Amino acid sequence: MKSNYLISILLVPLLVTGCAAVRPVTDMAAGAGGGVIANQLSHGDPGITAAGAAGGVLLSEGGFYLAGKASDNAYTTGYEKGRSDAVRQQYWIQVHQQQQQKTLPENISLYAIPIPEQNIDGTILNPTTKYLRIEN
Repeated sequence: MKSNYLISILLVPLLVTGCAAVRPVTDMAAGAGGGVIANQLSHGDPGITAAGAAGGVLLSEGGFYLAGKASDNAYTTGYEKGRSDAVRQQYWIQVHQQQQQKTLPENISLYAIPIPEQNIDGTILNPTTKYLRIEN
């Protein structure tokens, strides 16, 4: 009879709470479970029962801490993976754009203009070739 009463006390809060109240309900259930186990093992000593309840709450909070830490780590890992994927994608977009620019359309031609070595204000400019774009 006593165990049915204890079970009903533990289950009623679970039935009337929503998802937002999971943590308090879990803490309450872990505290109650720790208290019951400590009460049974200590044959009703109130100090040990209270310590068992506190241990159950601490165990529950430790579990939430570890779950939160794992979730944060997974978020950070996913964020960094997404950033690296975006950089890789941008790199390949630029590579493909540069490859496409190597071939010119049929109506465009390039006229090569050779520029000889020049001496301007004491600065020697090396010979080079510039290209003039001509559209037909």
